[in-house]
Amino acid sequence: MVATAIASNNEVNSARNAAERYGVKSRPDLSYTPAVARETAHLYERVKHHIPAIEWPVHAPYIHAINRLKAERGAVILAHNYQTPEIFHCVADIVGDSLQLAREATKVDAEIIVQCGVHFMAETSKLLNPEKTVLIPDMRAGCSLSESITGADVRLLRERYPGVPVVTYVNTSADVKAETDICCTSSNAVAVVESLASDTVLCIPDEYLALNVAKQTKKTILTWKGHCEVHERFTAEELNAYREADPSIEIIAHPECHPDVIAVADYAGSTSGMINYVKDKKPARALLVTECSMASNIQSEVPEVDFVKPCNLCPHMKRITLPKILDSLLEMREEVLVDPAIASRARLAVERMVALSQ
Repeated sequence: MVATAIASNNEVNSARNAAERYGVKSRPDLSYTPAVARETAHLYERVKHHIPAIEWPVHAPYIHAINRLKAERGAVILAHNYQTPEIFHCVADIVGDSLQLAREATKVDAEIIVQCGVHFMAETSKLLNPEKTVLIPDMRAGCSLSESITGADVRLLRERYPGVPVVTYVNTSADVKAETDICCTSSNAVAVVESLASDTVLCIPDEYLALNVAKQTKKTILTWKGHCEVHERFTAEELNAYREADPSIEIIAHPECHPDVIAVADYAGSTSGMINYVKDKKPARALLVTECSMASNIQSEVPEVDFVKPCNLCPHMKRITLPKILDSLLEMREEVLVDPAIASRARLAVERMVALSQ
């Protein structure tokens, strides 16, 4: 279950007011009509290599309805790189990794943000846009890293290591961020650690990210045993087997993987870093050591690259579906709220990260 801060009375009233202000829309006709086929044909071109033609009539009416309702609501949809292709390519306005979405959340003019990702991402958008309505299509979309640590745990760590700054991965709850000096993502973790004056840094909760950061800095890195349930499944033995089968394959790994996995990879970086590496290098064959939907999402931009897909799926990301996005916009749910007392402190840690990354 996702741990959510108890909302204040003002926040509850805000959620009710939002629902009343925007109103519940009547359900659209979800028939696959010639008009729907015509108006979504250009979107199918983006995903035709991943969605069979026989399945498109199931997706197209939802995509058509979501895009029309999104415009009526004045909403913007943010989607993580791990979302399925029909979401990533057909209804999202902004796509990217955690850092990209955090940055873009501060720039959007829309009053409604629909976060197609997991709960901590929606919380981060709310922290950076406290006056806006932030929705997540499924409140149960959690994260094993986020659930591995609590704010109380961080307070105990501060007692154990007095004076040691705390760098917290953005994959955490607002409650944890509130106890943090500065947040980081996989793309800027080393830069964040290096920005601190202390020779010792707590880098939590992802143990493997912290260990991989430790190899790139002279600072002493203290860790926490949190892991991503997708990335921890990959092993060096598995990747070596792929390389033995095809020595020309390029292995591109996410730093949430075990250091042994990173050691055998040709490149390691955030999801955006992995994407840029593939676009720049255009290897003949590439193995992305991360959630497997990402390879499908970037295939259209680099059709010459043959992707090998060891298919580890994130069950939390896959809770977000087209029908749930449509329901979220129709009924203005599920709204993400953060207790103001927690939000003010958590926001500071995120804003420090965003400012450093800029």
